[in-house]
Parts: sequence; C-alpha cells; structure tokens
Amino acid sequence: MATKKSATPARSAIPQLAWHSVRPAPIVLVSGPEDFLADRVANDLRAQMRAKSPDTEVNDLDAANYLRGELFSFASPSLFGEPRLIRANNVEKCNDDFLEDALAYVETPEADVTLVLRHGGGVRGKKLLDLVRSGKVDSVEVVCAELKSDADKSDFTVGEFKRAGRAISPGAVRALVSAFSSNAAELANACQQLLADAPGDITEGTVDKYYGGRVEATAFKVADAAIDGRLGEAMVSLRQALETGADPVPIVAAFASKLRLIAKIAGDRRSSNELAGVVGAAPWQIDRAKRELHNWSESGLSNAILAVADADAGVKGASRDPIYALEKMVRIVASFGRDETASVR
Repeated sequence: MATKKSATPARSAIPQLAWHSVRPAPIVLVSGPEDFLADRVANDLRAQMRAKSPDTEVNDLDAANYLRGELFSFASPSLFGEPRLIRANNVEKCNDDFLEDALAYVETPEADVTLVLRHGGGVRGKKLLDLVRSGKVDSVEVVCAELKSDADKSDFTVGEFKRAGRAISPGAVRALVSAFSSNAAELANACQQLLADAPGDITEGTVDKYYGGRVEATAFKVADAAIDGRLGEAMVSLRQALETGADPVPIVAAFASKLRLIAKIAGDRRSSNELAGVVGAAPWQIDRAKRELHNWSESGLSNAILAVADADAGVKGASRDPIYALEKMVRIVASFGRDETASVR
C-alpha cells in the first residue's frame, strides 16, 4: 500500500495507523497533505462509531474560524450520554482561541469522545501536535501522505481492490493510474466505480471500456505504440486523440515519462523490486521498461529524449505548428531514435 511509505513523524510516541486501519481513540491526529485520504479517515471513524452506537453525535468545527469554548461545548456529556465524534478541520490554520482550548482539552479529554484533529502540514499548531505525539494521552496518528509517484498510486489502486476482495491485472492498474495520474481523488473514485459497476476480475479491457476516453489514457496509448515501434498505430491513436480534443501537452508528458524510466534503468542489473524504490515506479512498470529497452541504443534513446524536449517546447508555444511537432516526435520515437522516416508497422 502507498501508506507503508509514509514518513513517521519525528519523536512520535503514539501508534501510527494506516488510513484504512483507523480506529476510535480519545485523540486521532490525521496529518499530511492528502485530503481525500483524510476525508476517508473521518468518514470511516463515523461509520465505525455509528455501527457500534447509532446515536453517536457528530460535530464538525473549523479551527481557523473557531469560537472560544466551542470544543468544550461539543465535548460536554449530554443528558443521554451518547458517544461523540468531533472533527476539527484546518488545524494547520488554527486561530489562537482554538489552540488554547485544544491544548487544555487534550490534557484531560472527555470519556466517550473521539476528537479528530486534521492537520494538513506546516508549523502552525506545532505545540498541539507535539503534545498529542508525546504519548501523555491516549492518541493515534494517521499520516495521509501525498500519492506522488506512479508507484504510490499503483500501490493504492491494488489496495483498493484487494480490500474489496477483487482481482485486478497489472495492465488494468497501469491503465487506471495513467488515466487518473493528475488527481488522486479521481483515481480513488474510479476504483470505487469499477468495484460497483464492473463484474468479475478487472482487466485492461475493463478499464478501457469505462475510461478509455480519458486524455491521459489516450496519451499513454500513443506513447506505448510509438516506443514499441508501431508507427502506424501510434499515428492513428494520435490523430484520434487530437480529433476528440486531447491537449498535446499531456501527450508529450506521457512520452517523457516512459522514456525517462527506460533511461533510468538502462545498464542497471538490479531486480525490478530493488529498482522500484530508487526510480519511483512500480515493479511491473520497470519490467515493462526492461522489455522496451531491448529495442533502444544509447544514442537512439538520447535522440528520442531530445525529440520529446523539442516537442514539449513546440506544443507550449515555440512552434507555429504544434501538431507537426507532435507528429515529428512520434516518428522519431517509433524509429527508436534512428531517423524520422520510420516505415509503418
């Protein structure tokens, strides 16, 4: 899972939980910049508490616009003594009133109350975080690290299907990550949509059926065909993508991403698992890049990377004809960097 790579905060004396393994505690610190994972943590806590006690009272407060005494009001025992869940958002932007009240509350939390402190990062509220992490009170922390690399997103995707008891092929994982590479929340939603709507094992064909129109997915189809030397297929895919309104910039980015990975692993004899943490790619991506590497010479790879750089400048305004810049890049890459007039395969 992507969460296994999350950094553990320094000097933390409290349990560190994966976002999908959160449990109620008097204080739950949800740290890190990935908001959609943090939202899942808060929703999972609510579901767990209400499954146990349907009358659980849930209150949300904004630490940035906090009113003095609000936390204690929500936490105070009610007439019927039902459990309470308090979710404090924007703790990284908290005002002084919240900080003062939260510091006092954390020292002596109320029974049957779970206080969730959502801190997205930064130094504001550090005194509060240090107190929570000190181990002086019953607390847990969930670090919601950003899903940056394709390896992180691939691990996350595999985990979504594994937890649901469903199988997904490596090609389908790659297709999903390609289709939703720019937005982790959309990637998560796409996984859940497939789990809800697509029966049986998830294959690359399944993903293509549901999300084949995504610009990023189309971009990688063009790049895959060109890097494999299939010029005719690459050109057809490119023209179809452009005719349906695809932006040239992500298409060039897909070429750059794949060629950079091939360049990174060239000459490195370590296993795919060993290379995964070094180059920031999933093992199956490295396996594929190793297969693709056999077609490339050092000079050809260098020429192709230069062609991609020229195309990138061309589609961003340096060329009067960005479409020509794209087609030139595809031809050079499909010829494995040897010339611009590759024969159609």
